[in-house]
Amino acid sequence: MPRLHAEPDRSKWVPVTDSLGFRGRRHRKAAIGMLLAQAKGPDAAPSSAGGGFTAWAMSQAVPFLMRRAAGRVLVWVWKADPELVVAMAQVQTATPQLRVARASMPIEYDDTEEFRGTYLGLGEKLVMPLPPGGRPPFATYTWDLGTHFVSVTAVCGDRERFGTVIGAVDDLARGIRVIDDLTIGESAPVLRIDPA
Repeated sequence: MPRLHAEPDRSKWVPVTDSLGFRGRRHRKAAIGMLLAQAKGPDAAPSSAGGGFTAWAMSQAVPFLMRRAAGRVLVWVWKADPELVVAMAQVQTATPQLRVARASMPIEYDDTEEFRGTYLGLGEKLVMPLPPGGRPPFATYTWDLGTHFVSVTAVCGDRERFGTVIGAVDDLARGIRVIDDLTIGESAPVLRIDPA
């Protein structure tokens, strides 16, 4: 299974993926709370009953789950304000079910624009500064690699400041790359071509 790799600007982003124990718990809690809010809407915000505890509990387990994911999921939060932006990159096998799910998304998700990654080539970018249902603003970047999808989702906790951080999110998404482990003799010779 391919793995993801990125080297974002450490002056702007704090990695959540490899943080364990007390180190990074504030960043993990903020990241999980924002991802829950984006997935479920305003009812999942930390202000809802039990929302803060859920984010805390998940923040304790997430580093181990991400380690089991073996590089298929990477997460970062905004260094200056962990509750402002969280970004998650993931690679998924392009199963027929996943392709159907992507094709069945609501019409507002069709408003994408081309986005070129440094390593992944041409993909799509969707920016939703005012998503329906009171959800927080977000941006998604997607590359269809044939056998796999690579996606980056960034969620912002402040609608008014969303426009001020989207450039840094673009830079983060642009730097995502896929790493394949190949064993000598495992396959025929592989020709790799720079997508640029």
